[in-house]
Amino acid sequence: MGEMTNLENLTKEIIKFRQQRGWTKGKAIACKNMAIALLLEAAEFLEVFGWTKDNGPPENRREDLQDELIDVLYWVLIIAHDLNINIEKAFRRKMKKNKKKYPVKKK
Repeated sequence: MGEMTNLENLTKEIIKFRQQRGWTKGKAIACKNMAIALLLEAAEFLEVFGWTKDNGPPENRREDLQDELIDVLYWVLIIAHDLNINIEKAFRRKMKKNKKKYPVKKK
């Protein structure tokens, strides 16, 4: 067996964090609720960009931007764990589909 990926290490840390707080109490959180939590965190990430004069993130909210993006990652990893989805394999499979769907246009 090879070395654990960084994503696996992060997932283990998240699972430990959740278990230490008793947030599962012997049963997994409903998938629907986790999906809602993911979307709420994504909305909070988007909110950081609110009322900006250009399309970039406001420099004075950089830490907020990072925090919200990590909250999104937290839910992606916990959902993948609970649904037994291998993120790396799923990513590779999806990228193959994307390459076919969106080929590089030659000039």
